Amino acid sequence: MATPLGWSQGGSGSVCLAFDQLRDVIESQEELIHQLRNVMVLQDENFVSKEEFQAVEKKLVEEKAAHAKTKVLLAKEEEKLQFALGEVEVLSKQLEKEKLAFEKALSSVKSRVLQESSKKDQLITKCNEIESHIIKQEDILNGKENEIKELQQVINQQKQIFRNHMSDFRIQKQQENYMAQVLDQKHKKNSGMHQAHSHQRLREK
Repeated sequence: MATPLGWSQGGSGSVCLAFDQLRDVIESQEELIHQLRNVMVLQDENFVSKEEFQAVEKKLVEEKAAHAKTKVLLAKEEEKLQFALGEVEVLSKQLEKEKLAFEKALSSVKSRVLQESSKKDQLITKCNEIESHIIKQEDILNGKENEIKELQQVINQQKQIFRNHMSDFRIQKQQENYMAQVLDQKHKKNSGMHQAHSHQRLREK
């Protein structure tokens, strides 16, 4: 709690203590005045010397003056005490207002933290879902890639088989061409020999 202006730390306690001490002083002074009055009454009843009476009377006057000063001091201390109590009340109200404002702000911060935490949890859930979906897609892509590799191997095998067939076909074609050439040459040779025999026979005739 803040300290009132013009007062040191624990000022209200000091004022209360001074107030209690002054009240005790006043009570003791009033008791002494009462005793002095009783003495004066007794002196009135019994014969005493003038000096004693004047001494007691002087002391009574002094005590009354001291008592009056004490009352003035007490009034000042009461005023200070009331001021301090007013300051305490004002500060208490201000503290209560600040406490309510703090609690409201704290509640708002807690609510915002809960909202942000909920958003964070939702984002984490969504990220996990996306990650799971990506993993599934990667598995599918890996499967497709493996299928493509298998198909590529089949295509390579088919290409090799086709190359082998083409090689066999070329060899066969070459063989067929060779055989055709041989047969053609034979045919031409036979035709030439046949024509030669025919001319020879014609000459003989």
